[in-house]
Amino acid sequence: MTPEEKLEKCYESFKAKIDFKPDVALILGSGLGALADEIDVKAVLNYDEIEGFPLSTVPGHKGRFVFGYIGEVPVVIMQGRVHYYEGYAMQDVVLPTRLMRKMGAEVLFLTNASGAANPDYSAGDFMLISDQISDFVPSPLIGANFESLGVRFPDMSDIYNKELRSVVRNTAKELGIKLQEGVYIQLTGPNFESPAEVRMCRMLGADAIGMSTACEAIAANHAGMKIVGISCVANLGCGLTDTPLTHKEVIEAADKAAPLFKKLIRASIENIYSEILKK
Repeated sequence: MTPEEKLEKCYESFKAKIDFKPDVALILGSGLGALADEIDVKAVLNYDEIEGFPLSTVPGHKGRFVFGYIGEVPVVIMQGRVHYYEGYAMQDVVLPTRLMRKMGAEVLFLTNASGAANPDYSAGDFMLISDQISDFVPSPLIGANFESLGVRFPDMSDIYNKELRSVVRNTAKELGIKLQEGVYIQLTGPNFESPAEVRMCRMLGADAIGMSTACEAIAANHAGMKIVGISCVANLGCGLTDTPLTHKEVIEAADKAAPLFKKLIRASIENIYSEILKK
């Protein structure tokens, strides 16, 4: 089965179970999944109910789609993503993103927990992603092109949509929430980076480091979605702190930041809907 046939199979499986058209797709990263339980939920679809769908194996990722409303905005939320380091092919890692596009979502709102490469950042900061570096993981567009989704050679000059970033920036200001803005780099993981690798990432221009997101943004951009992303800085990168890094620390930091993070995401989605999607 080709990746395109697999996508169609997953879409047919979704349509057989759920009658819902989202306008916004939201991917919740490590420790950030609780937001999905707090919306006006209309339906839930576990990943293992979708034929051929990749399953999340990471602690803190529930592994299901949640359909419902944030205010008046119809949304689909990925409560747990799949990662390249779990052993999946990159085509499978971005399959959920492509599936949400086929569901009807026009905007992809990406979130993650990251480590800081920028020494001016602190654990608990939120970073609006202005651009990304994805050269250290395979492009999800390698292989036969999905003609039904996009062109063979998509432009990447405005991956994180300027209009959406402006809305999020203004929303954070209105809420009095501090918002950094910078470049996100995706590495493979699952190991945390060495001090030398953190220094390398900083030299390349990265402000925050993670193990997801950039590949999903490429797939979404290819498919014609408008993308915005916020990274929750869960820890300082190795070499910027003397404390050894653990996944538990990442979850704890994300949990601590979650109330403000959820407030910012909810308000940003409502403002994106009213200021851009409803025009």
